Amino acid sequence: MNDFIYLAYFFGGAFLANGIPHFLQGISGNRFQSPFASPPGVGESSPLVNAVWGMLNFVISYLLLDIGEFDPGPGLDLYIAALGFVLMALVLAWHFGRVRNP
Repeated sequence: MNDFIYLAYFFGGAFLANGIPHFLQGISGNRFQSPFASPPGVGESSPLVNAVWGMLNFVISYLLLDIGEFDPGPGLDLYIAALGFVLMALVLAWHFGRVRNP
């Protein structure tokens, strides 16, 4: 399989992880950091912006995971996507921890 497909799966997992906090904070009615705030990634955006940003991340994740013939069962496809998910989750935990609890 083409290496670019595995790269797409990695970023598909990363976009999935990034969508979760934005979407959950948005539908909960909470302001939360987003790339559209001032300063980007530090300032807080409205719940609506975060809900839309979270959904857009889910759509991008779906499109990236739909490339090739993604197999959600145990195997390299899933492991690559899971690696992207886990690494993004750790980066987000570190970033939001620093921003929200200085």
